[in-house]
Amino acid sequence: MRIAPEVAEALAAGRPVVALESTLVSHGLPRPRNRAVAEEVEAAVRGGGAVPATVAIVGGEVRVGLDAEALDAVAGRDDVVKCGVRDLAPVVARGGFGATTVAATAHLAERAGIRLFATGGLGGVHRGARETWDESADLETLARTDVVVVCAGVKSILDVRATLERLETLAVTVLGYGTDRFPGFYLSDSGHAVPWRVDSPAEVAAVLAARPELGTAGRAVVVANPLPPGEQLDPELHDRVLNDGLAAARREGVAGKDVTPFLLDFLHRETGGESLEVNVRLVVRNAELAARIALAAGE
Repeated sequence: MRIAPEVAEALAAGRPVVALESTLVSHGLPRPRNRAVAEEVEAAVRGGGAVPATVAIVGGEVRVGLDAEALDAVAGRDDVVKCGVRDLAPVVARGGFGATTVAATAHLAERAGIRLFATGGLGGVHRGARETWDESADLETLARTDVVVVCAGVKSILDVRATLERLETLAVTVLGYGTDRFPGFYLSDSGHAVPWRVDSPAEVAAVLAARPELGTAGRAVVVANPLPPGEQLDPELHDRVLNDGLAAARREGVAGKDVTPFLLDFLHRETGGESLEVNVRLVVRNAELAARIALAAGE
């Protein structure tokens, strides 16, 4: 693992650092927009008072904090592998290039000594999981990783209720930031309540400070940060397009891990790109909030 000098210096000095995933850059956005958004997200972290640490595998080496050349590679190469935790060792062993998911980023951030992590949305329990057992590795990883994940809830294409039940079972603390409702990524309100509400970075920091003495550290804290209602995807448009996308997936026999990218691409096309713009807005907002929490918590 190579930690960028700026990140290493910040960690050694006790200055706030925020980890960022790289799958959004490699797989989540079209080129060349992906490269520009990567810089915009890092700038949002700096604007919130912290040092950004985008995580990826570059030429068989885990990198925590990317220089311009490494970011170009992750954004522009066609052979970048989407890496969960299980994929890290094979990609490193082969000297390959990998973009880290929520699970892999959380795992590597913890190993690097970084406790704040910003992303778009968590993975979760998929629709129809009763038959397919399809559940994101994000959930089990968060149950054993001591990080704070600032996100916009889980993607609305998932089974939100089942995902919240799993987070409860796994004893992962879920906080709604400025809201009593759990956000649904593109939507400000998924239709489900959050267990706890916080209204400032200082309140999140107080929750974090209480955990070690209580013996509840060692698991993640999810800070669910909704988009303002005026910035969300139009709910009626969202519901119509999502239902159409689910029907299209069934018709075309799309199943398992292929469902999520299929539906996200369908949403992008059928909303005229608006779902992508919402995605960018929420990631930037989450990065800035994570920086403010890191500053308040002394992380």
